[in-house]
Amino acid sequence: MKTNLLKKAGTWLLTAMLTLWNGTLMAQQKVNDEDLHGVWLMESFYYEGEDKVKCGVDYTQIKVYRPNGEYACAEVVKLKNGQFQILPHEYGTYTFKNGKYTEMGRDGNLNLVDKNTFTGQWMNRHDVWKKCTDMPDRLTDYVVDVCKAHQTPSADIQQLIGKYMFNK
Repeated sequence: MKTNLLKKAGTWLLTAMLTLWNGTLMAQQKVNDEDLHGVWLMESFYYEGEDKVKCGVDYTQIKVYRPNGEYACAEVVKLKNGQFQILPHEYGTYTFKNGKYTEMGRDGNLNLVDKNTFTGQWMNRHDVWKKCTDMPDRLTDYVVDVCKAHQTPSADIQQLIGKYMFNK
């Protein structure tokens, strides 16, 4: 009798696990690589061993992923006078194919949870990002342009800076 009961429990457990696993796969299949395209705002982050920080009051980050592989990232802070400042972080390219993510040529840790949420990890910081579907193009373009302008100068300009500003 115990053997029969164990077989039934084992069969039930196996069925439950397969159902859960299949449901997880089905949920993952609903998200396409193209769902990453658009504007994303950091909702929260935390460093391992520390409390979660909610974004969107005095601080947030923004990432823009365009279909052509263009990528921009900036921090946005609210100043004491109530104005906002965009602090460009980087501008360049990204790839996202079959769930594998690279940013600026570096392997990244990005999990596209659904069409409106992704999670990421950088070193010991864990992020949650939410898609912003109603941001005006004018504002999105401004953020991208600020990040673009913050790039390291090209090789020829680097040489000119070295020659005229540091080798005098």
